Amino acid sequence: MMTIPKFLIGDNSEFPDAIFVVHTEFPRFIIDLTKDEVSWLEEFDRQDEDELATETENAIKAATNFYDAEIAKYETD
Repeated sequence: MMTIPKFLIGDNSEFPDAIFVVHTEFPRFIIDLTKDEVSWLEEFDRQDEDELATETENAIKAATNFYDAEIAKYETD
């Protein structure tokens, strides 16, 4: 079985200015850091939304921190 990292950086020539980070664990989403827009890859029940609010906020912060750390690695090389 293939191991997939928790975060992936996505790139697409049709969106040259976008910075996409893909969160591969629940709740799965793609965030465009240039616009702070999130596209969910999950469907949520109304009951789940309150419970996931804090977890989601933390996952989005973690995605931003992941991207910043990855870019810092490139800048030091």
